[in-house]
Amino acid sequence: METVVEGRAYYQGNLVECCIGIEGGKIVSIKKVLKGEKHYNYSNKLILPAAIDAHVHFRDPGLTYKEDFQTGTIAAAFGGVSCIFDMPNTLPPAISSETIKEKMESVAKKAWIDFGLFGGCVSSFKPESIADMVIGYKLFMSSITGELLVPDDQSMIKIMTSVSKTGKVISVHAEDERMIRKLPEINLLDHDRNRPIEAEISAIEKLVSNFSGNRVHICHISSARSFNSIRDTKFTTEVTPHHLLLDNSCELGAFGKVNPPLRNRNERELLFEAFIQGKFDIIASDHAPHTIEEKEDDFDVAPCGMPGVETTVPLMLNLVKRDLIDLKTFTKCACERPAEIFGLRKGRIEVGFDGDLIVVDHKKIERIKAENLHSKCDWTAFENYEAIFPHALFLRGMLVMEDRSIVGERAGRNVVVRREKSQH
Repeated sequence: METVVEGRAYYQGNLVECCIGIEGGKIVSIKKVLKGEKHYNYSNKLILPAAIDAHVHFRDPGLTYKEDFQTGTIAAAFGGVSCIFDMPNTLPPAISSETIKEKMESVAKKAWIDFGLFGGCVSSFKPESIADMVIGYKLFMSSITGELLVPDDQSMIKIMTSVSKTGKVISVHAEDERMIRKLPEINLLDHDRNRPIEAEISAIEKLVSNFSGNRVHICHISSARSFNSIRDTKFTTEVTPHHLLLDNSCELGAFGKVNPPLRNRNERELLFEAFIQGKFDIIASDHAPHTIEEKEDDFDVAPCGMPGVETTVPLMLNLVKRDLIDLKTFTKCACERPAEIFGLRKGRIEVGFDGDLIVVDHKKIERIKAENLHSKCDWTAFENYEAIFPHALFLRGMLVMEDRSIVGERAGRNVVVRREKSQH
């Protein structure tokens, strides 16, 4: 056996003392006793599947003063994430075989963990031309960072019909552009009023009326009310830590400015209850860093987005520790469902799956401090929040991070999955 990781592992819904044997990057055996060339004993710690963050913006290429693939994937590793999916709103945007190929060649040299790239949906593109290069497609129904807004319903229907023929997932930023107001903003309450929950609901209803059977994934849902429209569909859903844990009464100023906006406390509590009830498929960071200088600009012009790839798992592990969510919910939303939805053999401690693991000292609770994080943007909206950071991260059986230090070699690779074309 090449590698054996021993400890109290989350296996088939229970915590079990066992040894996990890994060869060729895959888990090949799970037994009480195993011997390996490399044997890591974590008998006093938990072993969990590493997380998959299905929604990050690593700003590479073109905006690398905010983040790049090296700093982003290192931050992810420290946060217990072994695989990320990067969004296409870079410079140039990842919307053609040429731009995606260039991006892939550039970022692959920097990746410390595995990754997939999204292709951006624009009116003129042909999804088939990039289907074998991307993990999925991203459709923006509202204006955001980068010029990828799909301007009208006819274009959206044409794009989504074409994407459905590839058999891959289309992830959607669901805010109805026609319901977004352009009034001046001076605080988070104004931002919420300009981009109301009704804009999210309207966008989702529009998707449901046209594509209820397609492989549609709704990103960063900000209100539990949105589920009323999704209930009878096959859509999958995503929530972020900032929509679960922060609201528009927080004194964050533009550092709390995100799209869709932070909602009021009551809406946040209802959203958290929906999360506890298991309504969400995925928790993802929507890691969207900007510099401190950009965020300190006047509220009205400061860009939207906040970092989160390094803090998502630690925040969730602390919620598990406090019995606010259970371990099953965490592993489902952070590990299992992202892998299942996007077709990866990751996210579980099972024979045949990638040996992507995190080691957790569940007794070690610490405060989040920006100075201890690794994103290039150098700030967090969760300063001083309690968290449990992973002690170690394994990528396909290779030890990448241990005891808050990078210890392995850079070995991240593209995880693109080819799917059978839809017959519909």
